[in-house]
Amino acid sequence: MTFHIEIVPLLSLVAGIAILIVPKLLNYIVAIYLIALGVLGLLGHGF
Repeated sequence: MTFHIEIVPLLSLVAGIAILIVPKLLNYIVAIYLIALGVLGLLGHGF
């Protein structure tokens, strides 16, 4: 049995939980999320 985990939904879930726990992290989490999406897009890993 093989599990295939998508990176974007996993990042979204982790970011959402972190924002709920520590709302002051919102700016950092959004910035890191956007940078991660950009890097993955440039490397050709489609979503």
